[in-house]
Amino acid sequence: MAKPATRIQQKNQTAIMDAGLEVFSKYGFRGATLDQVAEAAGLSKPNLLYYFPSKDAIYTALLARLLENWLEPLHAMDDAGDPVEELLAYAQRKLVMSRDYPRESRLFANEIIQGAPHIKDVLAGELRDLVTDKSAVIARWIKAGKLRPVDPVHLIFSIWSLTQHYADFDVQVRAILGTADPFDDAAAHIDTTFRRMLTPGP
Repeated sequence: MAKPATRIQQKNQTAIMDAGLEVFSKYGFRGATLDQVAEAAGLSKPNLLYYFPSKDAIYTALLARLLENWLEPLHAMDDAGDPVEELLAYAQRKLVMSRDYPRESRLFANEIIQGAPHIKDVLAGELRDLVTDKSAVIARWIKAGKLRPVDPVHLIFSIWSLTQHYADFDVQVRAILGTADPFDDAAAHIDTTFRRMLTPGP
């Protein structure tokens, strides 16, 4: 049985993961170097390699943690809840993640732009299965007259696009809005947009 990590080891591992997130989200996997990660972590390169044997190992660990967190909001959508409110709550959870975890969102976006070489199996497996399951739930809600007719999968894509935009295009958004915090009004806009789209007519 492996010994539990000491406090210093835990601190260094956390520093490496945080530094890796900063560097990879800024430069992508191809553009990032171990020297950059080590410098950002405040460690020597040999010390970093004691904890992670390669750049790929750090990046893979970051993606694994990211995907677990990224899928949770969709998992949390309650099949037995009010359909409109459940979908609105999902959209708001995704928006909060863009606000609180912008580097993670950009890391994910960079991976996708590069063709998802490290997570293609997850996208075509776990993520696809989850979207298929939740799309079936949305389809049942539509059939029951609880939602306006929409394409369930493209609805989920729309929620991703509208919420993750605030993290992935943060520089553009803030350049246009100036000193205004984009998240102050984004939540209300997203609520209004999807509520109008999904609420059944009289």
